[in-house]
Parts: sequence; structure tokens; C-alpha cells
Amino acid sequence: MAISKKILKYLEDKKYKFNIIEHKTTFTAWDTAQTEKVDPKTVVKALVMRADKDYFLALIPSNKNLDKQKLLKAVNAQRKKQGLKNSKKIDFAKEVWMKKNLLGKVGATPPFCDLLKMEIFVDSLLLKNKKIYVGSGEYTQSFLISVSEYMKKETIIKGSFNKKK
Repeated sequence: MAISKKILKYLEDKKYKFNIIEHKTTFTAWDTAQTEKVDPKTVVKALVMRADKDYFLALIPSNKNLDKQKLLKAVNAQRKKQGLKNSKKIDFAKEVWMKKNLLGKVGATPPFCDLLKMEIFVDSLLLKNKKIYVGSGEYTQSFLISVSEYMKKETIIKGSFNKKK
């Protein structure tokens, strides 16, 4: 399938410099790293999360797992800044909700806050890279973008919420 025109228009409107990387069908960020023979720490795992009734994205390197408790602390720190009460529980969003509310295919979520209308929490390990591979909404293509450009063009919340696989 082709990448959504809405996603491409978003990147063009924001004046992103990006490459579209064509690859075999992959359903996980780890598989994309293995297929493309690139360092797994440069491939973004975009996890759609839910804390109480709020949905947001958590980005971690594909060679790491998510530490939900650390992420909950980061979410609650952000909520406190916004004058909101703490969330007690955090979990992955349900696939049914994702299919209904997000652009692209489940597991290939493009991590762009204005496009998704969601907050994005980015693990600090990803920010150490020069370039990162992110979801395009399709299983056969990814975007390669500059980390510094991503940080300038997206409103992100930095944190540390990864753990070893």
C-alpha cells in the first residue's frame, strides 16, 4: 500500500527532510531493524499507551522494552505541570481503539504529535542518535529522519522509561 497522503502532506507542510525506506513487510520495529540491517537503537518503537482516559505515544529504541512504571512517573510529572491529577494506571491502548482513531496500520504508527493530536513521550536513548527510522503508517515503508529536526518540529516530552530486553 501507499503511504497516506495526509501523512505525506503533514511532513511536507512541516518542511521535513526525510527519506522513505522501502523494506520487506515487518510488523515490529525490531523486525524492521533486522530486515534493514541497521542498528536497532535507531529504529523507533512507537507504543500507543493509555493512562486513565488519556492516550499518548511512547517512543523507545527497538532494542529495548518499555518500563511502564518509569513511563507512568514521566506521565504524572507532565500531568502535574498541566495542573492535572496523577494517573494511577498505565497500559497499552486496545487495538480496536487504535484502528478507529489513528492514521496508518496498527504497529506502524507515525510519531507526529500534531498529526495524531497526542502527546509524545520520547525516551532519552533515542535522542542520542543522529537519524532515526520511524513508522510511516505502512508495514513496508519507514521514514528516515533527523533527530534534531524531529525535536525542533514536534512537541515532545523527554524521559527515561526503557529497560533491557
